[in-house]
Amino acid sequence: MNEIEESICNEIVGVRFRRRGKIYTFESAGIVLEKNEKVIVDTENGPAIGTVASMVRISLQSDLPENLKRVIRKADESDLTTEKENFEIEKEAFLFCRRKIGERNLPMRLVEVSYLFDRSKLIFYFTAESRVDFRELVKDLVAKYRTRIELRQIWVRSEAKIFGGIGMCGRELCCVSFLNNFVPVSIKMAKEQNMLLNPEKISGLCGRLMCCLAYEYDDYREAKKNMPKVGKNVEIPQGKGKVIRQNVIEEKIVVATGEGKEFEIFVDEIIAKQGKDTH
Repeated sequence: MNEIEESICNEIVGVRFRRRGKIYTFESAGIVLEKNEKVIVDTENGPAIGTVASMVRISLQSDLPENLKRVIRKADESDLTTEKENFEIEKEAFLFCRRKIGERNLPMRLVEVSYLFDRSKLIFYFTAESRVDFRELVKDLVAKYRTRIELRQIWVRSEAKIFGGIGMCGRELCCVSFLNNFVPVSIKMAKEQNMLLNPEKISGLCGRLMCCLAYEYDDYREAKKNMPKVGKNVEIPQGKGKVIRQNVIEEKIVVATGEGKEFEIFVDEIIAKQGKDTH
């Protein structure tokens, strides 16, 4: 690799902060790292401890974000002790906060507590159906822990991302394994893909519509542009009839004729489209 190539490339490494959480990219800063090693990295919230999840690799600088953070150093025994102590505080703070939520009868559900590595802030993540007046709860937490307190409301999809799990497909939840951002998902997407509108079949562990409904939606919508809609009258080699089903994957339709027979044919076998159903 020549000097010009070196100037536009970076050595990067993937770091994970939760056991099954998202992998974040950091500049390795020339540090020799092995998978599963603990490292201290620079983040927007200050230094944090994480686990190396992928080997160091070369990447073009143009492919990386402008605000790419760096690995500060490998974690030492002192860092590991701090991590363990912070974890114990997180557990204790979770129980304390949950008890105070109950005492104050607040309509919120505590999900997780995160203590910044440098102990400058405790962050409490919760879900709620609407806005919650938690000012008195914050006072309880400040009095107890004598540090900056942040209560951050998240939605149920984010809760699923935190806890993880296995989807009905048998794979790890998309939000845990690779999804960086949640996109809007609507019932229209399920309808467009001819899915059975059974909430148990199209909902994820979070109780909301599955994120994967959005993956092929645009492809289905584009494919259906050349297919007669269900209910439309068409003429096929077997006679005139009405479209009763669509098979988008195989580019076929099922047509019921006036004699009560059903025929499955390819879309390009349609002789003529005869307008909308008049019934």
